Formats: sequence, C-alpha cells, structure tokens
Amino acid sequence: MSECKVIAIANEKGGVAKTTTTLNLGANLVRKGKKVLMIDLDPQANLTILSGYRRPDKLDKTITTIMKKVIGGVSFENTEGILENKEGLKVMPANMELKSMETNLLSAFNKEAVLSRYIKQVKKDYDYILIDCMPSVGLLVINALASADSVIIPVQPHFLPLNGMTEVLRTIDKIKAFINPRLKVEGVLITLANMQTKLAKATVDTIRKNYGRSIKVYKTIIPMGIKVAESGIAGKSVFSYKKNSKVAMAYEEFSEEVLRDNARTRNARTTECR
Repeated sequence: MSECKVIAIANEKGGVAKTTTTLNLGANLVRKGKKVLMIDLDPQANLTILSGYRRPDKLDKTITTIMKKVIGGVSFENTEGILENKEGLKVMPANMELKSMETNLLSAFNKEAVLSRYIKQVKKDYDYILIDCMPSVGLLVINALASADSVIIPVQPHFLPLNGMTEVLRTIDKIKAFINPRLKVEGVLITLANMQTKLAKATVDTIRKNYGRSIKVYKTIIPMGIKVAESGIAGKSVFSYKKNSKVAMAYEEFSEEVLRDNARTRNARTTECR
C-alpha cells in the first residue's frame, strides 16, 4: 500500500496564496529529500508559471491531456506530461485548455473520480502529491477533493477571505459525506499577514477561537513579503530565490509542521495495525 500523502490546497476565495503555498511547500519537501509531484488544477496555470514555465499554452501535454486519456480509457506512462525544473520540482502543468475539462467531465463516467484514477496510478512514485486548486467549486475542485487525503486551507486574515474559508469547509463536509469519506482538513494556514495591524491580529484570534478546537490552525503565520513576488517573477521558489528571507523561514516552519503531522498519523496507523 502506497504511503503517498495527497494534499489539496484549496480556498474558494482567490488571492490567498494557494499557489505560493503549493510551490513553496513542495520545494521545501523536495529539499528534505521527499519525492513530490505538484498538480496544477487551475486554467490560469499560475503554478506552472511560477515553476518556471512562462508559456503554458505552448506546452504539448498538460493535466488536460492526461484527464482526457483517463476519460477515454487510453493508457499513459506515469511520467507523461510531468515537467521538472532546475530545483528538482516536478509539476503536472496546466493551461487554458483546462477550462474545457469542466464540460468534458459532465458526460464522463464516474466524473468525480477522473483525477483519482490518474493519481491512483502514479502515487506509488511519490511521497507527496500536492494539488493546487482553482478558487471556485466545480467539477475540477470536486475531483481534487475526491482524490485527496486532506486539505490545507490558506486564508488571509481579512473578513472576505475568512468567508471563503467557511465556504470551503462546507464543501469539504459534503465531499466527505457523499464521495470521499477519508477526506479531512489537514489544517488552516494564515497567509499574507501583516501582524502589525489590529485587523490581522483580531482576525487571527477569531480564526483560532472559532475553528481551533475542531480543526488544526497552524502555528506558523506566513508574513507578507516582497521576496515572494520577486521569486515568482524569477520562476523560483522562495528558498531558491532568497532562502534567508522571513517568508522562506516561515514556509520552512510550516513544512516542518506538515511533516510532523504526517509522521504522527503514520505512527498512529502503525500502532493500530499491531
């Protein structure tokens, strides 16, 4: 049985650093010797672009290619379509063709499980698979949540992003009830935070008070920082661009939390099986 952990990074509100979190979590896991595949499941292809592939619409093979093969029952190699950048980051890219996949899925057999069938074939090659979700609820996001073991929810400490977190939690509950009973919330990650402001401090306190008893809210808070934007322009992770920056150190701490949680889960599972 594969020990691969499949994590969706999701929030129905855009601009909360989902893609940045996917990229930098993936990068730091690779730095720690883990085998990681990142899946770009957003037609805007931001993860693909931030990974260094500036012209995603010129790519011959993307996640759309693979999902169409799954729908059509066409075989594919595990490495097909996967790109690897100079940092050793592997990404299954996306481009605007992915927009059409919502329509294609409508008529597909077992339409919620198309991505699951792909992941089931390739997961033996990885320790972690990270899925960068688009900021909406449609069949693509449903496929991501149906495929995942857990969800990380990035949220900016403002009122509207907090509403987006509430909506994604409702969606997760529905997916868990009807499609994927093993799905759980891995944790809520506070991002793009200026903790010098009263609003940010109050919002963080609200998140920890209202949600902290039932779901994990990571101790790490990802600060706002120009180095993230600069690293994105350079097509690099923040570790490769400026490893001693505050943002890089925060993502390092966050990655350690993810690894510790996964180790505890595996240890608990091993104990149960004895």
